[in-house]
This record gives sequence, structure tokens and C-alpha cells, in this order.
Amino acid sequence: MLHDIFFRPLLDQPKENEQEIILGAGCFWGVERRLWQLSGVTNTAVGYSGGHTLNPTYKDVCSGATDHVEVVKVTYLDSPETLMNILISFWEMHDPTQGMRQGNDIGTQYRSVIFYKNESQLDILNDSLRKYQNILTEKGLQTITTTIERAQTFFLAEDYHQQYLHKNPNGYCGLGGTGCSFPQ
Repeated sequence: MLHDIFFRPLLDQPKENEQEIILGAGCFWGVERRLWQLSGVTNTAVGYSGGHTLNPTYKDVCSGATDHVEVVKVTYLDSPETLMNILISFWEMHDPTQGMRQGNDIGTQYRSVIFYKNESQLDILNDSLRKYQNILTEKGLQTITTTIERAQTFFLAEDYHQQYLHKNPNGYCGLGGTGCSFPQ
């Protein structure tokens, strides 16, 4: 299956000058749309990761029994600046202090996660978390609950979820951040 915007196979392997990261920030429809719009992003795919069930379906994940998260696998041009731009968007697009929810979307599948692919990403990820937590603390907000872990198996979501908000521009998007900008 080809991406409707990048015209690449959804499970295309990163090219020599690309990296991947997997992000969960609530309902994957809105997260994917925000990410495919960023400069340096070369592919996205929505799916499930972080749980214990093999080949879960959307219904399985919504049951809460799989521990999987709705995630977006992001392929991007390999540079610290591009990764940081992705992370800035990630932190600002959702409320990473809400635990197992994002707004009215409640359940384990909506928790905030970053699944990294290689150790070179880890320092940038942890630094971005510290910087955003400092801003949240200054504004009197809670502690970030986002987990940062090595990537596990990514299971591609059903076709109708892929680029959903491109195909359905007026579709549901429950993303709502904290209102705090990432420090520049």
C-alpha cells in the first residue's frame, strides 16, 4: 500500500540518509497529519506498538487488553535538527502529562510514548523531555508521563486508518496540547 502523500510503500525501509522513530500522542489520525506536514519527514504510517498481542486489530487495541498504543512510525531525513523539529511538534501537539488519555480519548492506547530505533536518538529525546518539562513546571503543570523506550514490533493499522485525515479532511481529531511552546 502506498502513502497518499509521499507515494512510498507504508512499510518502506529507511534509505541510507533516513532514520525512523515511533511516536504515540493520542489518536493516531491527528498525530500522523501533524507529522507528515513537517519539513524533513519522508514517510509516515499508523499502527500499534508497545503491547503484547501479535497482529492486533483496532478493535483489539481499543479493548484495552493488548497494552498497545496507537502510534505513528515516522521516517525522516537523518539530522539532529529534523529529529528535534519532530520532537517539538510531538511535545506541543498533545498533553504529555495525562497518562492513559488525551482529552476525551481514554485508554492505554492513548498514552504518550516515544519508541526510538537507535541509541543516537536517545540523548536528543531525553534532552527534549527535560526542556519541555521545565516549561510545564514553570507554568504549574504536572509531570510528563511519556515513556521513552527502545522500539518494539510495529504492527501496521488497517488501511482505512492510513492518512485518514487526508481522505476525510473533516474527520475527528482530538489533539489538544498544553498551550506551552517548546523553548527555543
